[in-house]
Formats: sequence, C-alpha cells, structure tokens
Amino acid sequence: MMQMTMFRNPLQRAGRLLHAALVVGALLPLLSLLSWTAADVARAADDVTRWDGDARSGARLVAGSQRAADGALRVGVEIRLKPGWHTYWRYPGDAGVPPKFDFGASQNLKHAVVLWPAPQRIVEAGGSTLGYSSDLIFPVRVEPLDAKKPVLLRLKLDYAICEKLCVPAEATAELALGTFKRSTSGDAALAAAEARVPRVVKLGAGGLLAITAVRREGDSKPPRVLVDVAAPSDAVDLFAEGPTAQWALPVPTKIDGAPAGQQRFAFELDGLPPGESDRGALLTLTATTPGGDAVEVAIRLD
Repeated sequence: MMQMTMFRNPLQRAGRLLHAALVVGALLPLLSLLSWTAADVARAADDVTRWDGDARSGARLVAGSQRAADGALRVGVEIRLKPGWHTYWRYPGDAGVPPKFDFGASQNLKHAVVLWPAPQRIVEAGGSTLGYSSDLIFPVRVEPLDAKKPVLLRLKLDYAICEKLCVPAEATAELALGTFKRSTSGDAALAAAEARVPRVVKLGAGGLLAITAVRREGDSKPPRVLVDVAAPSDAVDLFAEGPTAQWALPVPTKIDGAPAGQQRFAFELDGLPPGESDRGALLTLTATTPGGDAVEVAIRLD
C-alpha cells in the first residue's frame, strides 16, 4: 500500500519543496551538457569513418573543414599501427611494398592526390627500409567534378605491415566531403600531417635544411652519386628515388668529406631497370630531420 507523507508543519513542507527545486535546477545544466555532448559526438561521426582493420593495424578516412590554398577539399587516410609494427613510404627502400590508394569508385571525383609525410629509416636485418613505425595520416587533395556538389569519396587501400614478418593488409572506407562548415574532429591531426610533407625546393635553395650539391662519380663501377646536405644538426637523413617505380636505388649512406656544417651522403647507381641508362635520369632526393622538417629536390643526372 502506498504511503503518503503528511506535513503538519507548513515550514517543513516549504523546506522540502525548496530542496526539490534546487535539485532540479542543478540537473538542468547537466542535462544540457549531456545533450550538447551527444550532438558533438554525432557531428564527429560524420567527418570520420570507422576503423577498418584488426588488432595489428587499421585505416579510416578523416575529413578536414577548410579547403586547401588551391581550392581542393582536404581529407586524410589515417593508419593506426600496433606498437612494434611498421608500414612503408612510396619508395620502401631495400624491401617492402608501398601503400596503394584506389579512389576509383568515388562519385563526383575529378582528382585525388595523395601526399606523403616524410618517412624514417628503419634498419632491419639485410638492409634499410623507409616507412613509418607509428600511427600516421596521409593527406589527400580532392578535386570535385562539380564544385557545387559534395564528393562521395570511396577508398580501397592495400598496404603491407611488418614486425618480424610482413603481412598484407587492406581497408575500405566511404566519406562525404564538401559539407563541413565548422572545424572537424580531425582538423588538428590532418594539419600536423600536412606539415610533415616535404617542401619542394630547388637544388641549392637556402634555409636551415637544404640540399646544396649533387655530383655524379663516373669512375667507379657502378657509378655513384654524392649529395651534400646542410642541416641544423648531424641528425639528418637522405633518401633517393628513381624516375619510375621500377628503379630500385640503394638507400643512401652517410660518408666523410662534407664541407663544414654539412653532411655528405652517397649511393650507387644500381637497381636500374634492364636496358635503362642513368644519363639524364630525373631523380628525387628527400632530406629529413628528426624534428619533422623535410625538403624534396628533383635533379637531372649529367
């Protein structure tokens, strides 16, 4: 049987009513905060996709809110890695497989250009590979066919991950772009990844980090290339790429003989496709520092 509490004293009744009012007043701001949080989570869910992967790695798409300076839409392909695992740069070095990004099933897409953050040298048994040993984002510049309509970006990603052994991995994701008016949940991380993309400069350009000289030595077999790099400290690295993916140049090594305040690297002109000559070949050199600064220089061999 329900029991009712009777208040013989009017002051007692008024006190209970005042207490109830205070409780409700304290709950209203909390309820409002919970409502705002739910809305914010819902908004965040629209600008980033779910992870596609397993316990070793996964990938997803992360949208940026502001367009790039050239008017392109900004998005990133984020890869998470289990500690101890790594994946590869566009040129993997002595071994490995670079990631393959396929946006062919997208809608209202004219171009999607993947940008590559500066890699690190990963020393393994049998050689050095170039890649990433922690979570990262590959920035992507997206140009729509019709700028007035959103782009439905569909990604199919194939990549390799390695610990002691290497295994293939894949992921798919789908995200609508061109609809975000406010900042997105991944804006800061995407901007940080964009800042890690090497700056394209000319040979001999000034700056704290610069590739100052390139010289081909033809008296050795095979010929080798010497590269001098000016950097704020000795902790600088250099990577070399051929004109096509079929070139497999050795990873440069640091040698003595550099001018004061610079570091000298050397690599042999080995690993060329059958029948091709290094004369007149366009090589891409990338200098990096542990602090994240990086420059990229295109040079044509004499």
